[in-house]
Amino acid sequence: MKKVVLTFGLLAGGVVAVLVWVVAWLCESDLIAFERMEFVGYASMLIALSMVFFGIKSYRDNYGNGKITFWKGMQVGLLISLIAGVLYFAGALSYNIVNPGFQAKFIQKYTEFSIGKLQSRNAPQAEIDSAKAEIDLMQKLFENPFLFFAIAMVEILPVGIIVSLISAGLLRKKDVLPAAV
Repeated sequence: MKKVVLTFGLLAGGVVAVLVWVVAWLCESDLIAFERMEFVGYASMLIALSMVFFGIKSYRDNYGNGKITFWKGMQVGLLISLIAGVLYFAGALSYNIVNPGFQAKFIQKYTEFSIGKLQSRNAPQAEIDSAKAEIDLMQKLFENPFLFFAIAMVEILPVGIIVSLISAGLLRKKDVLPAAV
């Protein structure tokens, strides 16, 4: 199991780390609208975590003689997702290191976007002040690498859990993409 988890975890992590760099660069270069950032970010995670499906299938076909239990599939999927999460964090952290000032620019853009949305719908000043306080807290959390790691894991692991649930559920059935004979 170790070989499958490492192989597919590193593949998923490599893909998501590269996509973090691409999305961050698109944001920094103003080539992507802020309202699309969240969608693009989660789509990137979903693309990378498609490796969970292939990892579970590989384990089933190569080590399980064409069979896998739901729980073993979940175990394989979650371990792949965990490795991908660590590399997701590494990709985001490395982009911040290579591009000093990116984090401050990102927070500034996020503040302008969020406060602009509130102001456009004539939100009360108390709500605007509350949003600013939340953004300030978010900035402080991102400055601590341990908390930044926790935030990165909280972002990617729910996607990994969902992909693992679906993949383990599908692949426990022998007739779903059976191994080539």
